[in-house]
Amino acid sequence: MAKVGLFYGSTTGKTADAAEQIQGALGGDSVVDLFDISEKSVEDLGEYEYIIIGCPTWNIGEVQDDWDAVIEELDDVDFSGKTVAYFGTGDQIGYADNFQDAMGILEEKIAGLGGKTVGYWSAEGYEHSDSKAMRDDKFCGLALDDDNQSEKTEERIQAWCGELKTAFGI
Repeated sequence: MAKVGLFYGSTTGKTADAAEQIQGALGGDSVVDLFDISEKSVEDLGEYEYIIIGCPTWNIGEVQDDWDAVIEELDDVDFSGKTVAYFGTGDQIGYADNFQDAMGILEEKIAGLGGKTVGYWSAEGYEHSDSKAMRDDKFCGLALDDDNQSEKTEERIQAWCGELKTAFGI
């Protein structure tokens, strides 16, 4: 079984917490290597066939600072043959016009570099008006909102990870 590389950026700790929950739901550190992108090189992404990217939307529709610092360096990574899943944290009420934009920005960039996206997530049950993460009426990854729907986070993570186990063959 191939290991999964989970790379996240986190400012307030919510995305880091979600990353740890996802690692646990997928089988722990024997299955998923967990990395804070501020402490790793984007070149490390290239070492994995299966990748999970975690990023909160920050400010108004921007990627979190740690991802912003390395987003241009992603151009140097060969994502062809890589299967990539995404998750994001955000606030669908306070930022309804750009909920999960960061996830969409990163997915668009990495898919454009050859990464195959898996783990699409239904937009049903969310209250937002616009998002760069929408693809054919679904989010391009798991959308989490601990500000307004924290009671749904664990259930969403478990369901999404069930899908990823199939997509990643774990």
